[in-house]
Amino acid sequence: MNDDFLSRHGFLLIVSGPSGAGKSTVLHAVMENREDMFFSVSATTRAPREGEKHGVHYYFLSREEFVKDRDDGRFLEWAEFAGDLYGTPREPVIEQIKQGHIVVLDVETKGARQVMENYPEAISVYLTPSSVKVLVTRLKNRGTETEDKIRRRMIFNREGYAHIKRYDYIVVNDTLREAIAQFEAILLAEQHRTERLPELVKRIRTETEV
Repeated sequence: MNDDFLSRHGFLLIVSGPSGAGKSTVLHAVMENREDMFFSVSATTRAPREGEKHGVHYYFLSREEFVKDRDDGRFLEWAEFAGDLYGTPREPVIEQIKQGHIVVLDVETKGARQVMENYPEAISVYLTPSSVKVLVTRLKNRGTETEDKIRRRMIFNREGYAHIKRYDYIVVNDTLREAIAQFEAILLAEQHRTERLPELVKRIRTETEV
């Protein structure tokens, strides 16, 4: 099939997973050789740090602006951390999708549930090792986590695992190469959905009409 058909139809991709699952590693490996995937840019009420640019690293908003946008339904998800508000603006995501891009939203399960409710068309992937035992071993092998910190991480991760059935796909990251292959297979399958290729369907039906 002509790749041009695939390049015209983007979608929103939600990616979640427990701390230590390797989301960033897998995502950056998958995106390295693609030009159609972009991380969504979040909005925040915190002050910009040195070197951060509005619209690149974050959309920096006043609290009043953020609250108004939130109340107007302009966020796909939002949350408050350490007194600052964070959220995913709807309009920039939709604009990127219209341009044929796959917009990646790396978000924990609470935020993911909001996005699933506000944008049901989103595709969701939960990335995890094959077992909790593997995850704990991986966290311990980092050598940077205390036993108490690992325990607290696992308590937080437990909430995420409780909602795993809400996701469309699971990627098992025991071996990086296999996890990347699974992720790429999901993208390929989603890009070949019939509803994402209306021009191709229309052309084939037209050509086969007698």
